[in-house]
Parts: sequence; structure tokens; C-alpha cells
Amino acid sequence: MRKLSHPNIVKLKYFFYSGGEKKDELYLNLILEYVPETVYRVARHYSKQRQSIPLIYVKLYMYQLFRALAYIHGIGICHRDIKPQNLLIDPESGILKLCDFGSAKYLVKGEPNVSYICSRYYRAPELIFGATNYT
Repeated sequence: MRKLSHPNIVKLKYFFYSGGEKKDELYLNLILEYVPETVYRVARHYSKQRQSIPLIYVKLYMYQLFRALAYIHGIGICHRDIKPQNLLIDPESGILKLCDFGSAKYLVKGEPNVSYICSRYYRAPELIFGATNYT
């Protein structure tokens, strides 16, 4: 994550390691920039009001998501867990940031991948059917 630098990807501010209860436990702690909202919560808000998200916001958010994806794919990273909860939004500026790179992977040609990655309800059909060669 330290190598990622893009306006539509959440920034890593600092990181540190801490020990757990057991002697051999070690935890990586990440300090990320604060972005107050998610696409999930915004969509839920509009749904509760029985309204649609204004098309201009849909276009704005999708454009920024595609910019983030083009950037990470360009350097060989596959996020593998795109979902509304992992798309952060600053409501004041309208800036969207992709977060949660816990499932991300550098894709290496010829190296096998797993098909059970990413959240089930957002999984691509080819992954549901067991594909392990994906981009």
C-alpha cells in the first residue's frame, strides 16, 4: 500500500506493528486518511428516502472508481473485493477513494489464483464457477 499514490485511492498515513496476547502474535496496524462516507451508506440513505441517487453523482463516482482501477491494474494489482462498502466518499468534495486492499494481489502470469476471493454477493460469475485465471 505504501507504493500506491493516486487521488482516488485511500492514503496510508502511517503503520506500526503490535504484539497480541500470545508470544508469537504480531499485528500490522494501518493508519489511513479519514474519509467519512461510503457508497453503501449513501445508497442506503437514498433508498430509505425512496429516491434514486442523482445520475450526476453516479457518473462522478463511477468515473473516479474507473480511474482508481486503471491505476492499480496498470501497475499489476488486482483489488479482488470491489463493493460499495470499500468505496469511500468525501461528501463535501465528492471525491471517491478505493480502500481495503486486504484481498489485493499482484497478478503474475502463470501463477494460479483462487476463485473464492471477494465478497460473495459481489463475486463475478466466472469466479462463482471456479475460474482461477483472471485479470
